Amino acid sequence: MTRTIAAAQFKEKCLAILDQVDADGVVITKHGRPVAKLIPVARTSEHLIGSLKGRIRVHGDIMSTGVRWDAES
Repeated sequence: MTRTIAAAQFKEKCLAILDQVDADGVVITKHGRPVAKLIPVARTSEHLIGSLKGRIRVHGDIMSTGVRWDAES
């Protein structure tokens, strides 16, 4: 659900709101009418590359299903 906040309140709490903005965004109103919507910047998947380095361990052959089979039979 999109959060709505008055412009005056947004001005007072701008930095805190920026830290808490989610994918739904925040609608900013003046005199009860929407005038702007704050949404987070879409991030590309590039930041994911290498993000788990040193955090996970691979055991065994990651290219194998673990099931032996023969394509000839």
